[in-house]
This record gives sequence, C-alpha cells and structure tokens, in this order.
Amino acid sequence: MNVLNRATRRRSLGRVLAVSLSLAAVLVTAAGAAEARPSGVNLSLVAYSTPAGAFSKIIPAFQATPAGSGVTFKQSYGASGTQAAAVHNGLPADVVNLSLAPDVSVLSQAGLIGTNWNRDKFGGMVTDSIVVFVVRKGNPKNIKTWNDLIKPGLQVINANPFTSGGARWNVMAAWGAQIKQHKTPAQATSYLKALYKNIAVQDSSARASMNTFVQGKGDVLLAYENEAIQAQQAGADIQFVRPSATILIENPIAVLKGSQNPTQAKAFVDFTRSDAAQNIWAKYGYRPIVQSVFKKWAKTFPVPKQLFTIRDVVKGGWPVVEPKFFDPNNGIVKQIQST
Repeated sequence: MNVLNRATRRRSLGRVLAVSLSLAAVLVTAAGAAEARPSGVNLSLVAYSTPAGAFSKIIPAFQATPAGSGVTFKQSYGASGTQAAAVHNGLPADVVNLSLAPDVSVLSQAGLIGTNWNRDKFGGMVTDSIVVFVVRKGNPKNIKTWNDLIKPGLQVINANPFTSGGARWNVMAAWGAQIKQHKTPAQATSYLKALYKNIAVQDSSARASMNTFVQGKGDVLLAYENEAIQAQQAGADIQFVRPSATILIENPIAVLKGSQNPTQAKAFVDFTRSDAAQNIWAKYGYRPIVQSVFKKWAKTFPVPKQLFTIRDVVKGGWPVVEPKFFDPNNGIVKQIQST
C-alpha cells in the first residue's frame, strides 16, 4: 500500500472513530429488552470514555435477566475527571463507572456515594487493564521499552492528566516502571520530564487520544490495553506493545446514594461483575476481575514480567499520588508542564 493510500485510510479511520467519539460523548438512551413495567425504571449511567462498546452488550444482557427486566438506561461518556466533576455539580446519575478510584472518592467525600463503596470483595472495581504502547503497524520506530519513549525526536501522544484518568494511569506507569528498575524517586521524576518533552498532543480523554493517533499524529500512544484491542477490532492500522514493566489499571464502579432506584442500580452493578458480563468485558479488551473468568482468557491477556499496582510504587496509593503528582497548582506533573 503506497503512502497516499495509507494516509487516506488513516483519515478515513480517524473520521469513523471521531464519529464514534462524538456519539459516545452525548447522552443516549438504551431501550429495554422487554416491555417496560408500568412504573418504569430508568437508570442513569455516567462513565469514562472507553467502555461504551462493552456497555452496548452488557446493558441488553442485564435487561434480559429478571432483575433488569423493564429497566432502561440513559448513558453519558467522557473524560473521567470531567464526568466526576459533572456528577459533583449536579449531573443526575444512578451508577458511575470511572477510570480511577480518586474520581469516585471525590464523589464519596461530597456525600454522593457511600464511604463503603470500595469495601466489597472486588475493592469497588469492575474491570482491569494495563498501560501499553500503541504503535504504527510494523512498529517502524522499534519501540519496545520505556527508554525508547524518550529518544530525541520521537512524538508521544498522551491525554491530559488533569481531565483524563487514563492519562494519570499512563503517567504512573511511566514513573513506576523506573522505580521497578531500582531508580530513585528523583530519577523517576527526571524520566517524566524527559518523557513530557516528547509528548506532542494532550487530548481531553483516552478515546480522543486514540482518535488523534489513528488519524496519523505521533509515533506512539500511551493507552489502555483495552483501547488498543478495541481500535484493532474497529480496523485501525495499529499494533501494540506490552512493556515488561507496566501498571495494573483498576476501574471502579459505584451506586449513587441519591439514586431513585437503588435496588435496580445495585442489581446492575452486581451484574457487571457476573461471569456473563465479565466475559463481555473481556471481548472488549478488559481484563476480567473475576479470577475464574480471567483464567479462561489467560492467553489473551498475558501477565507482564513486572506488573505492579499503584500501591506497589507509591506507599499509600492514590490518596498520596493525587496531591503529589496531579495537584493542578503544585503537583509534579504541573511543575513539569510549566518548565
């Protein structure tokens, strides 16, 4: 395929994903699989930017169960931090599925979600993923390690960590990989400075960053593994690399205290962790949190040699990471971006 045809295909795929992003960012209504009960139950689901495809299958599957019969859904998708802020500011929600625990914690601290939201056997989570390197087909820049991302002239795409939960995971994957190489925190921060010199575009969400990359911008994209898999399923001319050291992404789900339909909302959350739903998540590239389901998908989701959690590289986890790295005024990332 010549250069012109490849460029044309990238623009075409970019337009397809741009339309998908536009459609996913607005409120949509999913009709029930069965006739609505006379009383009518409508749940509002507010989620981060990437799981729209999975929910397009999970919701009908839930509606086909006794607990979900007659339940309809209003859905909203966008950057995780932006979605959390919107709910905080009054956007109606029965269930939130956000990118990282701090976005749910903000709502819990505001009294919108119970303080015990993460005390179930899943720790409040519904899916896992890992941070990967999305590259052009054939990996022409031969990108394999974190050190490759700071080579002079390389263009890296990463979403804005002040709006995107995915971008925060990417930053902490980069920083944590240095710690796993026995570097000091100061050396890990120096690595982030070098990485940010190569970051060419910072979109508002993980989905928008994938769209930018598919359109032809950049040499490598930092992304969720599930985003890379979904892009491949959509026909994008990409491949991805699982670095030997990367972070385990843990995505939370919770019911709002103010839900007018708490029974149905909880039933839906419970269903998202059922074997049936976890298999759907897996088909869309998410790592199942139910271990019996994960074992069935083990070949699809190989475990990197150095897979670490946020708690492994920063004592105290996200409650410590958030102010230290992502305070909008004095955090490490803000300081790096300001230099």
